[in-house]
Amino acid sequence: MAERLITAGSGERLHALDAARGLLLLLGIAFHATLSFLPAPAGVQAWIVMDNSRSVALSVLFFTLHMFRMSAFFVLAGFFAHMSFHKKGLRGFVRDRLVRIGVPLVAGWPILFAAIVAATIWGAYVMAHGGPLPAAPPAQPFPAFPLTHLWFLYVLLLLYAVTLLLRGLVVLVDRGGWLRAGADRVVRVMVEMPLGFVLLAAPTAAVLIAQPVWLAFFGIQTPDGSLVPNLPSAAAFATAFGFGWLLHRQTGLLEIWKRRWAVSLVLALGFTAGCLAINGLEPVYVPAAHDARTALFAACYALGVWSWTAAVIGGALRFLSAHSAARRYVADASYWLYLAHMPVVMALQVAVSQAPWPWWAKYPLVLGIALALLLASYQLLVRHSFIGRVLNGRRESRSTPPVHALPEAAE
Repeated sequence: MAERLITAGSGERLHALDAARGLLLLLGIAFHATLSFLPAPAGVQAWIVMDNSRSVALSVLFFTLHMFRMSAFFVLAGFFAHMSFHKKGLRGFVRDRLVRIGVPLVAGWPILFAAIVAATIWGAYVMAHGGPLPAAPPAQPFPAFPLTHLWFLYVLLLLYAVTLLLRGLVVLVDRGGWLRAGADRVVRVMVEMPLGFVLLAAPTAAVLIAQPVWLAFFGIQTPDGSLVPNLPSAAAFATAFGFGWLLHRQTGLLEIWKRRWAVSLVLALGFTAGCLAINGLEPVYVPAAHDARTALFAACYALGVWSWTAAVIGGALRFLSAHSAARRYVADASYWLYLAHMPVVMALQVAVSQAPWPWWAKYPLVLGIALALLLASYQLLVRHSFIGRVLNGRRESRSTPPVHALPEAAE
């Protein structure tokens, strides 16, 4: 999952996108840590355990992080994938993706799933308060499959396969290069025009509006329960990945996002506020009505996705372009931290759920202990081991001091 990002004509890393990628993965940990604190009506259990102290503030944080973090991640994934393909060639690219993405998915899923099941059972016991445990949900038929939080690895593999197939077809029919030139013009318009976000947001908004059953507060449904991604996630993440793939053909366009990062942030905050004004600050657990209000919410939501994406990437380019040993370390660690975090966070959520403490003490405690444990496991078990080689591209010697010929960064 790691790529060395080189600026044109130099051997320097573009540190900003490494930092953005690491930030997005770490925000995923913060996002999942909010789940037990979400407000819910009596009788609704939205997570494996519901804390006895709920928070509207964490509900807003949940909503905001879910709006953009995975779409922004897939933009970077597409960008890095195009770079890697042209650096390694088809065979090298496929081999690299199978190692960096396929191996963590296949080898990590059984271990993490068993740990998640154990945390879920503990959560059910705590929520039962000494009473009988609820019956296990019935098994769902194929293609249902509990991908857990590793769904993004599975979706990446699907996107790689579809993109390589489409690229092969384009090369076959586009002998004169007019299709690729046209795609470049469209991407340039999307980035240069102030209303370019509208074009990028349109597929996601249209699919969300058309959903027969949509829990609007939860935005794009996470494709973690089936081997066939749901339509909203397929539309949103394929658009993001494809845009990132084509954006790498014109890396100079990133300078526009860099210059406009503040404008993008203002727009992102505005669209997020608009969504919350329409829906409210707390989760709504019933499907949205098919009316103009829902259509307006979907449009604001999709525009917020892309405003936040441009703000995060542009802001990283503006402020995080210089080398930082600390940021480099965190960027290298973030892939492992995200892969391993879910059962750790879940167990900590269960452990504090019935304690008589306020949410503003519990949430930082869960997040802080989880990050400390995960960072320790990365340093002691991963960074200098074969696991680090799989995840980050090369194995570091414990006796070798840090150098500026840095390890590749996960996408």
